[in-house]
Amino acid sequence: MPLFGSHLSIAGGYYKAVEAAAELGMEAVQLFTKNNNQWAAKELSANDVLAFREAIERTGIQQPVAHDSYLINLASPKDELWNKSQEAFIVELQRAEALGLIGVVMHPGSYVESDEQSGLERIVKALDAAHRATPKFKTLTLLETTAGQGTNLGAKFEHLAWIIEHVKHPNRVAVCVDSCHIFAAGYPLATPAEYAATMSEFDRIIGLDRIRCFHLNDSKKPLGSRVDRHEHIGEGCLGLEPFRHIVNDPRFAKLPMYLETAKEQRDGREMDAVNLETLRSLLNRGAGFQPARPESTDRAG
Repeated sequence: MPLFGSHLSIAGGYYKAVEAAAELGMEAVQLFTKNNNQWAAKELSANDVLAFREAIERTGIQQPVAHDSYLINLASPKDELWNKSQEAFIVELQRAEALGLIGVVMHPGSYVESDEQSGLERIVKALDAAHRATPKFKTLTLLETTAGQGTNLGAKFEHLAWIIEHVKHPNRVAVCVDSCHIFAAGYPLATPAEYAATMSEFDRIIGLDRIRCFHLNDSKKPLGSRVDRHEHIGEGCLGLEPFRHIVNDPRFAKLPMYLETAKEQRDGREMDAVNLETLRSLLNRGAGFQPARPESTDRAG
């Protein structure tokens, strides 16, 4: 069975996210290691690290990951922003390693006024510098699939494959698949055959063994819209079936799957708890689930 989790707040201490995940009955957690909308970061203290690691041990929460700052753009053609982003990503890796996280999820970047290939080359150069600055780290760089808004890279599986192929330390790079993002990017998931075709394409281009985690989010926008807008599970354009395919896929049975849906209440219940309940209701607890064989499907967009 997958390890279900959510992106949770570190307000009051990093350990608070761990405790909140446990209270919600989750097995995993994602967090920011600093304010995601600020460049500056308060120094990570020994007490912060100790309390977080103790909470992990006490609660049994597994596979904790970080998401990097939204300010970082490793594809930027502007040297000032690119250098600042590179330095900030090194800090993200250092903080994640100190906390014992499995990886840092990051959007590859936006090429802005340059071009796709130049953006990809900038990302590789920045990642190589970040990995040189953090030798022997266990924390992975987790490239996230994106919806492809504007000039965002990562909407094509080929983008991630190119980065992995060209970095000097590909063993330090893996992938986080976001359900909303790949759907918005034009990869269909609704029927068993569509799901199988999309995963086969991912396997052919990148390799399913590169997937270390999922973000489970429904989409407010339709297939191929290239718009990144998350919705609660089963309440958007994806519907329930794609999530049924993902959570029952035996290839991903041990992977963490994090919610990034809105933090709000409905009828007195936290929506994280509602979404978690929905996901668990889709689990086929018997053996033998297999999506249908891929058919010839055309990508939207």
